[in-house]
Amino acid sequence: MHKDGNQIVETAVEARGGLLGRPVLLVLVVSCVLAVAALIVTYSGT
Repeated sequence: MHKDGNQIVETAVEARGGLLGRPVLLVLVVSCVLAVAALIVTYSGT
């Protein structure tokens, strides 16, 4: 972060407050897999 006149300039990583690391990716993948599994179980039960 640096000042450019009266404005503060940040990179995209600084603006969003962190990096997208392995824990975030793991939660995303696991939740998507569980959602697909729940849909399969729901629709195959008929």
